[in-house]
Amino acid sequence: MIELGSINNPRAAQGFIDYIKSQGLQGELRSQDGKTVIICVAPEHFHQAQPLWQAFVENPNHARYQEASWQVGSTQSPLSYQGQELNLKARFKALSWLNQTVTLLCVGIYIAFLLGGFESIYSVLQFKPDQPLTWLTPAIVHFTAVHLVFNIMWWIMLGDGIEKLSGKSTLVGLFLVTALFSNWGEFIMVGPNFGGLSGVVYGLLGFCWIHRALNPQQPALVTNGIIGFMLIWLVLGFADMLFVSMANWAHLGGLLSGMAYAFTAQLFTKKTA
Repeated sequence: MIELGSINNPRAAQGFIDYIKSQGLQGELRSQDGKTVIICVAPEHFHQAQPLWQAFVENPNHARYQEASWQVGSTQSPLSYQGQELNLKARFKALSWLNQTVTLLCVGIYIAFLLGGFESIYSVLQFKPDQPLTWLTPAIVHFTAVHLVFNIMWWIMLGDGIEKLSGKSTLVGLFLVTALFSNWGEFIMVGPNFGGLSGVVYGLLGFCWIHRALNPQQPALVTNGIIGFMLIWLVLGFADMLFVSMANWAHLGGLLSGMAYAFTAQLFTKKTA
């Protein structure tokens, strides 16, 4: 094994090792005190692991490493995780203005619903074909806590990754395009009574999926397992096999528009290169 680098965050180090394993590379952790960790990789994988390590050093808290631990990680570890803080406040402050704004709007509107303002607020934000602003506003409306938490989790994780990979303007464009197409799709096929960030989330997922396929040399923002799970969830929604009511056409519209956005962005990148 060849030393790749070291870090004093055992939890993050374990996530990195799980991530490179998910990429087909061999690595291991070594530590004398269970706190300062040396990351080692197989000699034949050293050059492949170097750019992955650099990406990790720049953002060791990226959600891709936690996802990898869920996918391939072991529950057994000789490393000590004591003293590691979640630092949720600091992580939220590190997000972009768009990521923070969308998150706070979704949470704030849901709280306002609980406090009795549902009818007055929803009447303003509900989709109306003759009011262009409402072509976007249903994305920030949620009717249940589970729906809210699920969408916000994916929005923060995928949105932050996309910004770091492709820039803030990409996330702004993705939000506008996927919200527009997902909301119009649901309205045309079902009607105006819907809400949720799920269409945008599926749009971000579609972007990450296609961007990875077109740029295999860059780190993956989501694993194949996550993509497969979300696609199965989409199919089950259309088959009406889930225990909750789903805005299926919003999901599909968001997914397809996010995929198209990735293809279009790639074409513009090639033309300007």
